[in-house]
Amino acid sequence: MSEQLPRRIHIGYGMGSMATGSFATVPGLLLLPYLTDTIGIGAAIAGVIVFIPKFWDVILNPIAGRISDRHESTRGRRRPFLLWSGLSLAVLFAMMFAGPTESQVIGASWVVLVFIACASAYAFFQVPYVSMPAEMTDSYEERTKLMTWRVSLLAVAILVSGGLSPMIVNAFGGEASVAGYRLMGIFVAALLVVGTLGAYFGTAGAPDLQNDTAGGSFADQLRAVAQSRDFRMLLGTFIIQALAISAILAGVAYVAKDLLDDPGAATFLFVAFVGPAILVTPLWERFARTRSKRTGYMMSSGFLIAGMLLMAVLFVGPSPIVYLAAAIVGIGYAGTQSFPMAMLPDVAAHDAETTGENRIGVFTGIWTAGETAGFAMGPGLFALILAIGGYQSSTAAEFVLQSDAAKSAIALGFSVIPAVLVIASMAVLARYRLDAQLSGAQHD
Repeated sequence: MSEQLPRRIHIGYGMGSMATGSFATVPGLLLLPYLTDTIGIGAAIAGVIVFIPKFWDVILNPIAGRISDRHESTRGRRRPFLLWSGLSLAVLFAMMFAGPTESQVIGASWVVLVFIACASAYAFFQVPYVSMPAEMTDSYEERTKLMTWRVSLLAVAILVSGGLSPMIVNAFGGEASVAGYRLMGIFVAALLVVGTLGAYFGTAGAPDLQNDTAGGSFADQLRAVAQSRDFRMLLGTFIIQALAISAILAGVAYVAKDLLDDPGAATFLFVAFVGPAILVTPLWERFARTRSKRTGYMMSSGFLIAGMLLMAVLFVGPSPIVYLAAAIVGIGYAGTQSFPMAMLPDVAAHDAETTGENRIGVFTGIWTAGETAGFAMGPGLFALILAIGGYQSSTAAEFVLQSDAAKSAIALGFSVIPAVLVIASMAVLARYRLDAQLSGAQHD
């Protein structure tokens, strides 16, 4: 059994979430409205543009896991990837919103190409980063502590990046502008640098409990990982919930502008969402100590459903109840991030212990590919709902009053459809069994 990790390692590892949280949040929040309401691209096409780089990551992430599994370095197997990929991501992110906007074709092409480059850099940051806890400790409880710090700082990253970015975008004249988007890109790039350096230097000297690198071809390893029933159930649950959450994120700017009649309300929605998440994350950790992680995951999913259904109040018009609903979703979100991220290292480490081979990078590569797919499909799903509802795109210089059908589509994609998805995910999670075995072994 591993000794307890120093608090410095907990915090250092958690700092990586400043990078992952910022990159996962801001494109999902602002890239779709940037394309539809600044460059003037149709909602359906904009959804495809957002999806393409994410689809590329689905392919690249398992490859990144395989490469990091086989990497050897005096600085650790995974840490070197954090530094070069994280800094590259920061530069590329600033470039993504610095492209031309006068031509729809050129502007869209710029976004696609730079976003693909961002996605590539992110793959080589995220996959090694997610792989690290399984190699830092073999303790069931220590992994939960690592994930608690990760999710706590993830919530901070979402609050800072998701709360301030819309304000920066609207800083010039009170409405979204090209200059605002470019300044926002630089701001988020700075957050990415902070998270990268914090994770790289903060995890220096961390234990590195490596098993032998798995033999066989890449396809053999993919098949071996896919044979893990518990991994399939856990991943399936997480993908469906990522789809639901990312659909909500994609809708925040539209809800603020078209349903609440206040573009600045996007920031308050984010504060209502993330504030409770920061407060309750330690409580979810305490829950995991006395009950199983799976039980906590189920309960937190229930909070997600309750909050999402309450958001249906938007169908009847602007209401402050939507902020209460966002807070309830935030409580659930904290748990639905903490528990699966603590359960994934359990699954990967259990495989390494039973086989004697290290496939942790492949596990996390497939995991992050699935997560990326879910978060990619969310904005695409929301864009499709907008297109069906007849949403009218515009440029930064235009104002378009949306129809009642378009407003109903925004409310539907922001509330009922995400709730149905989370309900479906709980049926998958009910088939996960490994948690009870590991929890019992930990206390024997």
